[in-house]
Amino acid sequence: MANLEDRIASIVESHGASFYDMEKVSENGNTIVRVYITKDGGVDLDLCADISVDLSPMLDVHPPVDGHYYLEVSSPGIERILKKPSHFKSAIGERVKLRISGEGKKRGILTGADESEIVLKEKDGEFTYRYDSILKAKTYYDWSGTASD
Repeated sequence: MANLEDRIASIVESHGASFYDMEKVSENGNTIVRVYITKDGGVDLDLCADISVDLSPMLDVHPPVDGHYYLEVSSPGIERILKKPSHFKSAIGERVKLRISGEGKKRGILTGADESEIVLKEKDGEFTYRYDSILKAKTYYDWSGTASD
C-alpha cells in the first residue's frame, strides 16, 4: 500500500505538477500541513486551489496528523530548503547555502548531485559533500543583482 506522500504525489501529478515536500508545523496554536509543489512554468494560485480541493477528501480518509489541521498547498519558493537527493538534483545551477558537519557554513553554485553526494563550486574551487554531512541546505537568491559567488 502506498504511503501518504506517494498518495499526495499521485494527486499532485494528476494536475501536471510535481510533489516537492510536505511539512507539519504549529503556528499560533494551529496545526498546518503544508504541501509544496513545483511545475515547469511556475505554480499559480489556481493550481494550488485545484490540488487542495482534490487532496482534501483523501486526507479526510488518511489524515496526516491527529486532530484538526489546516491544509496549505504552495510552491516551495525561490529560496527553498533542500532535503532529498531529488531536491538537490533539481537545484543544479542554483546558488546554495550549506551547513556542513565539522566544517561550518559554505555557499556557492551547486554543480552536481547524485544519490549520495553533491558538488559545490565555491570561491576556492569545487568541493564534494556527502548528504550525511549536510546539516542544513537551502537555495538562495542574490537580491542585490550582483553575483558574489
